Amino acid sequence: MVVGYGTVGLRLPENHSLKGKRKVVKAVIGRIRANFNASVAETGDNDMHQRAEIGFALVTNSQALANSKMDSILNLIEEMGVCEVLDSEMEIMVL
Repeated sequence: MVVGYGTVGLRLPENHSLKGKRKVVKAVIGRIRANFNASVAETGDNDMHQRAEIGFALVTNSQALANSKMDSILNLIEEMGVCEVLDSEMEIMVL
């Protein structure tokens, strides 16, 4: 069993309220869940209007597949165009 997990730091430059941030973060989380069947949640920067941190985890049967899916998650976030990816940390663990 292979577990891939990570965090993605986001910047929301057009946002000026927590309500607007929640809308963007929910859209990103929903799209990741729908496309990759991954566990996703907002994990940090909860009180900041223009920053968000999203954590994700997924389970596969190969390291190559985990790496590919995690790269695709980052690409999807960037392609959505609703936020900027500031930083990301990802790890793969073989159990």
